[in-house]
Amino acid sequence: MKKKNFITLMMSTVGGILFALGICMALLPEWGVMTEGIAFGCIGAMILLAMVLVRRKMDGKPAILLNGRTIGIGLLGIIGTIVLGVGMCMVMVWEMLVYGILVGIIGIVLLICLVPAVKGVK
Repeated sequence: MKKKNFITLMMSTVGGILFALGICMALLPEWGVMTEGIAFGCIGAMILLAMVLVRRKMDGKPAILLNGRTIGIGLLGIIGTIVLGVGMCMVMVWEMLVYGILVGIIGIVLLICLVPAVKGVK
């Protein structure tokens, strides 16, 4: 295994676990640790962002090129994730099953739109 793949594996595993644990902590009111969950989620997200920057550096690429396309793809990913999350909350927390499923499907479609936006259609 190459060094860059091993570092990416370790950082993405730690960041993903912290992010997922933070989301669980924040969304489960029975646990009573919403503030700590938000902190864990933010730390996990920062590790995942650092992983992207480290991986690009090890590949010899510039950190991130900010242009209109990159910002648009980022916004599409953020909006799709938020819409999917709202749909999940509607189903699991607010008990709005049908509307939550519909909102979740819209979020999934937005996230699927990322594939042609990033890779292009050939």
